[in-house]
Amino acid sequence: QVQLVESGGGLVQAGGSLRLSCAASGRAFSNYAMAWFRQAPEKEREFVAAISWGGGSTRYTNSVKGRFTISRDNAKNTVYLQMNSLKPEDTAVYYCAAGRSQYYTGQADFGSWGQGTQVTVSS
Repeated sequence: QVQLVESGGGLVQAGGSLRLSCAASGRAFSNYAMAWFRQAPEKEREFVAAISWGGGSTRYTNSVKGRFTISRDNAKNTVYLQMNSLKPEDTAVYYCAAGRSQYYTGQADFGSWGQGTQVTVSS
């Protein structure tokens, strides 16, 4: 089992930037893919970005491509989400998740979740 703690959320104006962090403990962090998901009010949780165990492979949902960057520091057991050019539609609770595989294979592969961090983008 792995424990995940997100930080870095907040209120930002449209066009601004935020950097989310997720600190992991309790399991060999570097062996597994990590991902970020988000859930807006009255909407289902959706995939945002994922990174493979070694950081060499990343993937993004279309709406954030070119604006968000996922990265990881295995020495610090931390995964990051750099969010630039934020839009009001990015407003959501952002969740960090740890996978059971080395590469992203779908949301069902992610069994450990953080408590979430709120990101609010004002227009």
